[in-house]
Amino acid sequence: MADSRVSPYSLNDLKNTTDDALGNYLRGLSFKQDNSKLDVRLALGYVAVIIAGATFAADYKLGWEATKYWTAVAVAAYAVLNTGLTYWMYMVEKGLVFEGDRSGSKVSIASKTKKHDPTYYLTVTVTKQNETPSTWQIKAPFTTWFTADGFFVAKPFQQWLATSIEAVGDADAKNASRDERDELASPTAKVQVQQQNDGHVDSTGADKGKGSKRTKRKG
Repeated sequence: MADSRVSPYSLNDLKNTTDDALGNYLRGLSFKQDNSKLDVRLALGYVAVIIAGATFAADYKLGWEATKYWTAVAVAAYAVLNTGLTYWMYMVEKGLVFEGDRSGSKVSIASKTKKHDPTYYLTVTVTKQNETPSTWQIKAPFTTWFTADGFFVAKPFQQWLATSIEAVGDADAKNASRDERDELASPTAKVQVQQQNDGHVDSTGADKGKGSKRTKRKG
């Protein structure tokens, strides 16, 4: 069990902690992370900050009259960079949490949450050599791997990923075991009882009495 505790009522804290755990888990399975999209985002952000800082320093030392034209150029450049950064985050990365490959399989995973919905949504894209990329969505309630008092429990989270994503299951066959998946329980009995009373999904992210929602599409 993780030593750090988050608020079980904060979707932002639950998502960020889970996002971090996802990346750590896949890197631990020897997935080689591709940081190219992250590098572009960081570059755009850093250049914008440098322009803002340089403009302030020039204005402070030389005065407004000497720098007003350069300031106008800097403001325009700053606006363009921030527009590009926003586009990159929302249209290119689209919530990307991890992108990497292992044994010829490239895995891209993007996460999101919905307002007032304590559910973790993942869009998974797997690309194998000489094959068309396959994309599908999976989801599970945060109570699958968070205790009622906000502690993260790695085992059920890893089992859910390994069972739902074949490329991850290939790298972690034990956690992808069918028997272990069927025996998955919430981290605490209290959470499990609460799920039953509320009619929430079970620990595999499937609705009670139904199979796990995993809609596959080719693209």
